[in-house]
Amino acid sequence: MVHTRPSGCPRSLLRSTMVAFLPLIVATSACAIGCRARSQLHENADVRSSSPGVASASAPLYRPPAKESDGWGVARADALGMSAEKLGAMERAIRAGDFPKLTSVAIARQGKLVYEAYFGETDAATLHNTRSVTKTVTGMLLGIAIEKRLVAGIDTPIVGFFSDKQPFSNPDPRKDKITLEDLLTMSSALECNDWDESSRGNEERMYVQKDWIKFTLDLPVRVASPDGGSDADAPLGRRSFSYCTAGVGLLGAAIERAVKIPLADFANANLFGPLGIKHAKWQYSPAGIAFTGGSLGLRSRDLLKLAQLYLDGGKWKGAPVIAESWVKRSVLPSLRIDEKTEYGYLWWLRTFASSGKNWPAWFMSGNGGNKVVVVPELSLVVVLTSVNYNTKGMHLVTDRLLQDHVLGAIVN
Repeated sequence: MVHTRPSGCPRSLLRSTMVAFLPLIVATSACAIGCRARSQLHENADVRSSSPGVASASAPLYRPPAKESDGWGVARADALGMSAEKLGAMERAIRAGDFPKLTSVAIARQGKLVYEAYFGETDAATLHNTRSVTKTVTGMLLGIAIEKRLVAGIDTPIVGFFSDKQPFSNPDPRKDKITLEDLLTMSSALECNDWDESSRGNEERMYVQKDWIKFTLDLPVRVASPDGGSDADAPLGRRSFSYCTAGVGLLGAAIERAVKIPLADFANANLFGPLGIKHAKWQYSPAGIAFTGGSLGLRSRDLLKLAQLYLDGGKWKGAPVIAESWVKRSVLPSLRIDEKTEYGYLWWLRTFASSGKNWPAWFMSGNGGNKVVVVPELSLVVVLTSVNYNTKGMHLVTDRLLQDHVLGAIVN
C-alpha cells in the first residue's frame, strides 16, 4: 500500500498490468487486471476490472436487496427517503463503464439495507480487499481492548509492549514517549511517511524485512527544529499528519500482546462475532502476526455493518459492541490533513457536497478508491469497493459516485 498525497488516501503495494485480449468476432472482451503481490500480505489471486454492461431501456431499474440471514433488515429505498429511480440510473451508469473497476455498492438508511449491487466478477460472497480500510478496524479493536481493561489507555507508551525488541536503533527520549494515541492519529515522533518515497519508515522498506515490529521501533524520530524541539513534541492538535502504515501495524501487534491471544481470534470473539460477521480474511506479516495496516478481506454487507455500528454509537441491533464514548472520541478531529480533510482515531473526516447541500461524514479509506462512509445527519451508511489500485484520481472516482449518485438520491 503506497499512498498518494493529492487524494488524501492510501495507495497499495500492488502493481496493476493491463492484459489485452484478442478481439472476438462478436464483441470485444473486457480487460483483465493482473495484480501480483510484492509481499506476502497481499492477495495472490488476480482481480479483474468491472466489465461494462449495456445501458438501455431494457436494463433493470432499482431492485431492493434480498433478505438474508445475516442480521440486515431490508427495505425499499423510496420507503426511506431515497429515489429508486436515481439509484437505478446510478447502476446503469456503473454498468455502462462510467465508474471503472468499481466492484460493489451497498447502502443502508435508518438501519435498513436499501441498495446492493455487484460488478465485474464479484458477488455478495466476495471478500473485498479494501486495503487501508483495515486500519480503522484496528482502532475499533483497541477501543474494545481498553474497555475490557486489557489495555490501560490511549496514553500508554508503545515501547512497554516490546521489551524483547530492545535495545532500539536510533535511541531518543522522544521515542520512549510515543503512545498508542500517537499511532491512532498518525502523529507519532517516528520518521515514517508513506507519502514520501524517501522516508526511512515508508512501508515499501518494511515489507522486505522479516521483523516488521523491530523495523518500526528502530526508526529514527522526526528531525528536530532549529530550536531543539520537534513537531512530535507539540500538543496533539498542533502536530502535522504523517501517514504511517508501519505505525498501525505496530499498534495491532501491541493489541495482540496485550490481549494475549491471536489478534484474529480477539476480533472474531469481540467484534466480528457480535456483528454476525462469519468470514474475514486477514493477511499476515512474516512473523505470523495479523497485519492491521491493510488488506483485510470482508463482504460488502459486513463492511456496511462496521459503518452502522459507529452510526449507532457502538451498538448492533441494540446490543453494545464498542463503548459509545470510544465511538464519539474516534470521530472527533485530532489533526488537520488539508483544507477539506481532518483525521480522528484512524477515521477520515470531511464534508461531502451534493445538490447544493453539505453533509459532514466519517469514512474508512483504502487504495483503489475504497470507502466505507457514515453520514450521521442522514442516518446513512455506504460501502464502495473498487480495484482501481494505484491510479491517479482513484478516490475522485468514488467521491463522484458518492456525491452525485448516492447523496444525490436523497429525497428527504
